[in-house]
Amino acid sequence: MTRHVTLFRSVCTFLNGCVVIAATAIAPAVAVEPITEKPWREAVLSVTDLDVTARFFTEIGGYETLDRGALSASAIAAWGLPASASGHYRLLRAPMGGDFGQIRLVTFEAAGRREPMRPGSRAWDTGCYFSMMIRVKNMQSIYDDAIRLGWWTETPITALKFGESDLRVVIYRGPDGVQVQTYDRLSPPLPETIPDFERMTAPFNMMQMVADRDVAYDFFTQVLGFDTFYKGKPYTAKTPTPTPIGIPLSLTTSIPYRAGIVYPVEGEFGRMEMIEVMGIDGFDYADQCDAPNLGILAVRYPVADIERAKSQVLARGGAITRDIATASLGGVGTVELFSLKTPDGAIMQFFSDPAAQ
Repeated sequence: MTRHVTLFRSVCTFLNGCVVIAATAIAPAVAVEPITEKPWREAVLSVTDLDVTARFFTEIGGYETLDRGALSASAIAAWGLPASASGHYRLLRAPMGGDFGQIRLVTFEAAGRREPMRPGSRAWDTGCYFSMMIRVKNMQSIYDDAIRLGWWTETPITALKFGESDLRVVIYRGPDGVQVQTYDRLSPPLPETIPDFERMTAPFNMMQMVADRDVAYDFFTQVLGFDTFYKGKPYTAKTPTPTPIGIPLSLTTSIPYRAGIVYPVEGEFGRMEMIEVMGIDGFDYADQCDAPNLGILAVRYPVADIERAKSQVLARGGAITRDIATASLGGVGTVELFSLKTPDGAIMQFFSDPAAQ
């Protein structure tokens, strides 16, 4: 599959609402085949207590538990942890079903010191994953339930109106610094391609705060072959306006940020987003993204041919951080899996899909 340039695309993004952008400004210089054509299967969250974190998704979103149990020795080894380490997992799925956007909660024991990947987790701090994004309905009721469960909010419920889109967004922070961004589009209706849901969809986007948006974008498009959903110019507000990423109100007119969103295949799920906050110097946590540290640990994409995917990454100048290994993943099966990192340290894993064998 190769990428074709279209002249204009209508885009509704989490940050900027509905705009029309020139695709000629965002298309890769050379068409690159994606190493996968499926959305990400699961996000892996490293936490201290599986059931405490799971309550946000099960009690508010109605997620079901697909599987749970002890981490296999091969799964432990795939993280580069010592053989003496152990752990447990709980695999969750939104009530809409599907083999995408699942959440794997993991906890590690006897694996060494655990610390937050992103202590403080401000938008101007770079490295690892910042948040996982979920579409919701009735934001106020979800806000109230999240507080009841002991989660906190890094932003107020923020109203965004761009073009025809009337949006409400908020960042929730839960145990171990895990952040979930919820997105409630009041109008117009969501695309019909999104299955109907009561309160929460499966996660559809993973957000990183990056040192350089263009470097991160080139990694996704030129090394992984992902296509572009959105790539925008630096944005600042005309008047002091709350932003969904929590830039201080007095700085929203002077501190720009620029975003990019990519996916391996066009659709409503499986997206990866990168945001660069320009003009604020924060901490860089790119060297803290590994297990057993706490936070959003990895995103896993299935591939049809694991050896071919690895070869494509290497041929395009990418680096494999953990080579292909056999791992038994509860709820999925025995897979071949390798890991790499984005330019800002976030872990991406690609695995042979047992369902495709």
